[in-house]
Amino acid sequence: MFTGFPSVTIIGFGAFGQLAASLLAPHAAVSVHDRSPAALAEAAERGFATIADPRDIGAELVILAVPVRALPGCLGALAPHLRPGQLVMDVCSIKEEPARLMRQLLPAHVEILASHPMFGPGSAAGGIAGCQIVLCPVRGTRWRRLAAFLRSRLALDIVVTTPEDHDRQAAMSQGLTHLLARAFSALGERPRIRTRSFDLISEALAMVTDDAPEIFEAVTRSNRHVAPLRESLLLALSAAAQAGEDGSAAAGIRREA
Repeated sequence: MFTGFPSVTIIGFGAFGQLAASLLAPHAAVSVHDRSPAALAEAAERGFATIADPRDIGAELVILAVPVRALPGCLGALAPHLRPGQLVMDVCSIKEEPARLMRQLLPAHVEILASHPMFGPGSAAGGIAGCQIVLCPVRGTRWRRLAAFLRSRLALDIVVTTPEDHDRQAAMSQGLTHLLARAFSALGERPRIRTRSFDLISEALAMVTDDAPEIFEAVTRSNRHVAPLRESLLLALSAAAQAGEDGSAAAGIRREA
């Protein structure tokens, strides 16, 4: 039952908060805080302890499972009530801005970890063993105990890096994936005549098509590395099309010769 943090409070009982609660419940005493009475009622129905007032959050580990846009208000409400030694971590899809906000708004006596589980309720349906979680230490060292638990007990693949490096790499692996999924769906129905490779692409893009709007917003617009990468992709598509046209023209010339 020991994670290195015997008590955990999850702030935000949305889709990922619910997943995190279910994953951690066998290993720690999990409680839930949410501003929504309906969310707290749902958490209670699922057997989790609930905390209505942020002043009562005293867990060793506090997980912020809220969208990026809600993070400043959440941190502002939480900060005055944190005690020395607590570890606060977010699970947002971008890392530079959450890390900056936590560093700026949380008191110096708490430790801070920016994190991004590279899975969600859909992709975790078959289990999370082998899935990645990115850890970006911001302040303190207790995150190492959490990393050891995530690796040994949940079998996650731990990637430790900086918030900037995360956002730079995630711009391609996540930002472009969401943009492609949105563009792909706008092309209309999937054709009846298709290859296996087309099916695999369709399946991959479908994994993010139904993600919440705030996730799309975060990974495509709040990540500063996505815009230049998107422009590079458009240039690459144009170059590929031009190369195809040039190749067809060259083939025609050879045939005429």
